Amino acid sequence: MNDEHCTFGLWYDFRNPTRWPRSFTDFYRQSLEQIAWAERCGIGSVWLTEHHFMEDGYTPSPFVLAAAIGSHTEHLRIGTNLIVAPLHNPVRLAEDAATVSLLTAGRFDLGVGQGYWQPEFAAFGRSLRHRPSLLEEGIALIRQAWDGDCVEFRGSRFDFPALPVTPQPERTPQVLVGAMADPAIDRAARIADGFLSTQNAHHETYLDALERHGRPRDAGRIYAGQWAVIADDPEREWSRIGEHALYQINGYIGMGAFGPPESTPLFDSPQALVDAGAFQLWDAATAVRELTALLVARPQVKDVHFWAQLPGESVDSGSARIELLTSKVMPEVRSAVAAARQEVPA
Repeated sequence: MNDEHCTFGLWYDFRNPTRWPRSFTDFYRQSLEQIAWAERCGIGSVWLTEHHFMEDGYTPSPFVLAAAIGSHTEHLRIGTNLIVAPLHNPVRLAEDAATVSLLTAGRFDLGVGQGYWQPEFAAFGRSLRHRPSLLEEGIALIRQAWDGDCVEFRGSRFDFPALPVTPQPERTPQVLVGAMADPAIDRAARIADGFLSTQNAHHETYLDALERHGRPRDAGRIYAGQWAVIADDPEREWSRIGEHALYQINGYIGMGAFGPPESTPLFDSPQALVDAGAFQLWDAATAVRELTALLVARPQVKDVHFWAQLPGESVDSGSARIELLTSKVMPEVRSAVAAARQEVPA
């Protein structure tokens, strides 16, 4: 039995659609203020994602934001969920991650994935066909850079001379890998320190893969992104923010996140999202029940994080749900999980 507490966190993409106009300057400032306030309320992590060339400004610079968040907070962990690693020079990823780790006294975790959006790969001169090898070699080179070994790296995708990569992180960041397809999940189990999951659908696949690679299931570390709206009256809340969720999910479909966009249909309404299970609607009691069941069944889950606000939704609107999460849901879940684990025979 693992007594390590699960962390509750927030997820940010910093999308700012013109349909709901506002200044990026104000948006960033308000979000940093929100994160500092959320930490004081008990939030323990913030997760940043990445894309490029998006009309709504989906953040292309998560390391910059991570450093800014670090300067506004004291204790919460900061991670990426996730960086599209094949688009980047892995040495630059190692350098940037090490710098953020140093700036935040070791509070940073590097989450990466292989990506899927063709225009990004074309613009950065990468091939979608090479995603697996770009990711795997990139992680190997990042680890070598952090180890301080001044040796050559020779691979099929990257060559790097015997040069020092400095400064070294004083606390080596975890390398977490996100995936949804079975081969990618298997790769995450083999090469990563932990698994970035989406909608809790692939936890068993990841744990089975750990065993195939000779690692115990108890060694698994899952960082679970939640697609759930928690509100006192979730249906009423959904009627207010559902269009923002529809914009978010259909945007991912159009980019190819869930399969070829030409053959993956868009959702036609916010209700269709709920009917398909793309979003869960929970009141506080339901959230406590669902999260308790998840954490009792899966002690490998080390973090659950929720969208701070949906694209175009105001920061204040998202903060109302954060307040409910921290004041009513988190204490009850922690109490219930602790009680359930005490009942389990050693």
